[in-house]
Amino acid sequence: MSNPTIHTGPVPAIITPELITLDAGLGTTKEAVIEALAQQLAAAGRTTDVNSLRDAALARESQSATGLPGGIAIPHCRDESIVAASLGFARLDPKVDFGAPDGPADLVFLIAAPAGAGAEHMKLLSSLARALVKPEFVSALRNAPGPDDVVGLVEDVLHPAPATTPATPAATTPPAADKVSTAKAPSEPVGDAGPSGAEQTIVAITACPTGIAHTYMAADSLVAAGERAGVKVHVETQGSSGSTPLSPDVIAGASAVIFATDVGVKGKERFAGKPVVASGVKRAINEPDTMIAEARRAGLDPNAARVAGSAASDAEQTGGGDVGWGTRLRQILLTGVSYMIPFVAAGGLLIALGFLFAGYEITETASDITLDNSLTSLPDGGLMTYLGAVLFQLGSLAFSFLVPALAGYIAFAIADRPGLAPGFTAGAVAVFVGAGFIGGLVGGLIAGFAALYIGRIGVPQWARGLMPVVIIPLFASLVVGLLMFIVLGKPLAAITDGLTDWLNGLSGSSAVLLGIILGLMMCFDLGGPVNKAAYAFAVAGLSVTDNASLQIMAAVMAAGMVPPLAMALASTVRPGLFTPAERENGKAAWLLGASFISEGAIPFAAADPFRVIPSMMAGGAVTGGLIMAFGVTLSAPHGGIFVSFAIGGLLWFFVALAAGTIVSALCVVAAKQFIRPRKVADAQAPVLTAA
Repeated sequence: MSNPTIHTGPVPAIITPELITLDAGLGTTKEAVIEALAQQLAAAGRTTDVNSLRDAALARESQSATGLPGGIAIPHCRDESIVAASLGFARLDPKVDFGAPDGPADLVFLIAAPAGAGAEHMKLLSSLARALVKPEFVSALRNAPGPDDVVGLVEDVLHPAPATTPATPAATTPPAADKVSTAKAPSEPVGDAGPSGAEQTIVAITACPTGIAHTYMAADSLVAAGERAGVKVHVETQGSSGSTPLSPDVIAGASAVIFATDVGVKGKERFAGKPVVASGVKRAINEPDTMIAEARRAGLDPNAARVAGSAASDAEQTGGGDVGWGTRLRQILLTGVSYMIPFVAAGGLLIALGFLFAGYEITETASDITLDNSLTSLPDGGLMTYLGAVLFQLGSLAFSFLVPALAGYIAFAIADRPGLAPGFTAGAVAVFVGAGFIGGLVGGLIAGFAALYIGRIGVPQWARGLMPVVIIPLFASLVVGLLMFIVLGKPLAAITDGLTDWLNGLSGSSAVLLGIILGLMMCFDLGGPVNKAAYAFAVAGLSVTDNASLQIMAAVMAAGMVPPLAMALASTVRPGLFTPAERENGKAAWLLGASFISEGAIPFAAADPFRVIPSMMAGGAVTGGLIMAFGVTLSAPHGGIFVSFAIGGLLWFFVALAAGTIVSALCVVAAKQFIRPRKVADAQAPVLTAA
């Protein structure tokens, strides 16, 4: 890749005639059209690396299609190779499918923004996106006789002439961050939204991963739909050109809230208690009238889904949204895992330090030593033995919270704070009945949905204050507790025991096969249930401290380090295959991988699962098999390279780790180079993507 050029001259216009192609065929696929437009921008000196620009646009396209109703497509991206904010435009003949619900597109804008684009540039680009929801502007583009005419139309949108007469509300452009429809309500509201003459106010949040186009188009579409329905609509756009939060008074006066987002909502707690309609951002562009009607009905329905806090609305989605339950379930499980990881890290390192100070035999005597001795009355082994026992006991106590924390925060992700108590209770029951991590996963889901649906039951006004602190925790805990004890506990414990027995049966002569299987499991879902099942099997074996158990722990940790290290390596040696956000994530993944935090690869896998996950599994299998073949041991359950003191056969550990990392990096580079990405409607990288 060529070195980025620092632009020191006058900032070029966003669109010029040389960036425009009219009535031509640029290919039969959207990939070909994006490639041609990227070449067009490169020829005009707008990018230092045409491949990087193309790949960034295609990566954004793989997250969700950029085709819009009416024959329009707006592929867009931000990339370090882009010199100045630019628009490439093509009027296609024949049309090309960009994934719009009503057919192929003939008007295509490639919106290219520098990675560090300023707010003014982003406002200009969002102004264009906003104009594309206006039929008169789209019609003018189709009828423009030449490139100069297209430039004039776009410039009129980007830099409108000052009004010479007082403008009406419909003629002004509301601020990007707080758009509002001001039309008066007709005598009869649309549909069954309410009685004659009733007026509602609706607030909305729109946000997409790049925050350039869909964020603002969705806002304008909702505002226009509100005007048609005769309601006031206030929209807070959480996009790249900045956001002015809705005022508390506006939120308080709203009858309902719409979340049209593909990423997390900033400040969601501001809307707690409001009836909610939630979907992906594209639904607000494609079906704004339907969403407004749903929000109006929700505002008048006492049993409508409501915002319960910072996470609940993720699960409170109405039908028809772009975000599927597969993605919702993954987000819920990953929330539980992410809150559990600190317990694993802290507890594991404390246990490892206990072994370092007092040796492995401390597992048998730690409890007695810590209870019967103190700094003034040391045990036979002296100060080091006493400190080792204390550290081991601290780590063991931290580890005892793993399953309750997992279940508790899974329930929290579903039902917010009212789900915490029943979730932790479910986790504690799972530990008590021997159901382990699998029981924690199942119990957390049951607790969360029980709390969510109990919270939706209509109660008298005097009881509403008791719902989140007494009624919901009480009855949700009762529901999940009875189910776990009476119905699910023994079957889940049997599944856990069966998995453990099966894995143990692969020991001995099948040690290498066991390492390969554990490596595949660790890299399959990067912190999800399969990964955690393998990890739980390894951690449980540490209490035995025989050689086979310590080899299993080494195989699990080494294989779990491969995915983030491999993605860090791949994004370093072939940066053009990755988006700017992924390249930044790759820098952080070096430390995450070295620390045995497999979740560092999740942003890559979420955006491109069909090419990333198999590549990670290949490297994990290599590392796991080699660890078992070399007889490497590990007595610490976490810590990565920072617990090297607990690794037996350190050189061979690093050989196996390097081999798996290189294999995975080669596989993912080859896959991205030669295999076209599949459409994944639900694949997103919400955690680390800028709004």
